[in-house]
Amino acid sequence: MNSLSRLAERFGTPLYVYRLDRVRRAALDLLGALPTGARLYYSLKANPHPALVRELSGLGLHLEISSPGELAVAQHVRHPAEHCLYTGPGKTAAEVSAALRAGVRLFSVESPTDLRRVTELGTGAKVPFDYLVRLNAQAGAVGTGLRMTGRSSQFGTDPDTALAAGMFDSVPGAHAAGAHLFSATNIVDERALVEEFRAVLRTALSTFEAAGSTPALIDLGGGFAAPFAAPGERPAYTGLRAVLEELLDGALPGWREGRPGIAFESGRHLAADCGSLLTTVLDVKQSRGTTYAVLDAGVNVLGGMSGIGRLLTPAVRPTADPDGGAAAGGLAEVTLVGPLCTPLDVLARAAKMPLPRVGDVLRIDNTGAYGLSASLTGFLSHPVATEVVLGADGAVVDVRDHRAAYAAGTATGPGGW
Repeated sequence: MNSLSRLAERFGTPLYVYRLDRVRRAALDLLGALPTGARLYYSLKANPHPALVRELSGLGLHLEISSPGELAVAQHVRHPAEHCLYTGPGKTAAEVSAALRAGVRLFSVESPTDLRRVTELGTGAKVPFDYLVRLNAQAGAVGTGLRMTGRSSQFGTDPDTALAAGMFDSVPGAHAAGAHLFSATNIVDERALVEEFRAVLRTALSTFEAAGSTPALIDLGGGFAAPFAAPGERPAYTGLRAVLEELLDGALPGWREGRPGIAFESGRHLAADCGSLLTTVLDVKQSRGTTYAVLDAGVNVLGGMSGIGRLLTPAVRPTADPDGGAAAGGLAEVTLVGPLCTPLDVLARAAKMPLPRVGDVLRIDNTGAYGLSASLTGFLSHPVATEVVLGADGAVVDVRDHRAAYAAGTATGPGGW
């Protein structure tokens, strides 16, 4: 069994450590919380590490991909291309063509222009495909998670616009298979999550009725929550399956026989608690009444992407002992900063924790999702954190040492496998 402190000594820090047994547990828990027979997509944007993707693919999950790098990961782990959904509001002709060549046959189209581009490319390549129209659905519960649709948004198409443009009218080689909806993310409260699904399903059904269309697949999206960069547990959603099955029975009587198929998607909930970030304290100093701990991990490694809702300084809460033991001493208020030459490189202000010492290794839990993949990995040319994956027995099964590639001048981003 590899302890985290031993891994830090072996591989250095900053170091992401991912546990495959926790990824498996999260997937099985979520599958158990969803309606029987529903399809579950893993969103690679949360963490595209091939070892994690391979584990989830092996459990029968499909993959939601939205970039050439994510497509490359799916190919690398030999995931069936026909079990991929290609999404994104700004698909280029080159990436759509690459996806078609790779065997992807299901796209989420987000506008009349997006549909026209995909259709023209598929027709030119003589490759038939299915597509889902991503709809900007009405909002469900108010004030939950990060709102994606239900208001003016770059994501999806307003239902009246989609209807006016005939987006549900199949053409030769391009079959309108159904709808894709994703209204909000990171919804902790189960009742609020149900209301989101109820609202998006209502939008889908009214749109299909207006279009005179019979869907083959409805992707209701996700919204499943997980803590970020702080101690905590994934929500269990223990009553979700029964409520959703009752909702679907009333709205879509044939769904249990696959008429239509029902799909959900998740990235954060599946990957978050598998990951821990280890970082070393480089300096501890005082400035006008504030204690600063300078770490070797900053926003170049964690929490640098404001687009996932962290417009303010992320409230990172580290554990002083990387292996989970009790730390000695009382609590102090410490501002955690990284090594970058910018005042924006702050991971936490006034974090309550035992006063760290130079050389201490801190552990930041729940960083398996939107950690390295959502950091400013190229900012100020600092090396990218190494990633280590542990099997169920604690043995190292995969190492991605980006620093070695960086030193050799061949570094790529976290998705460049």
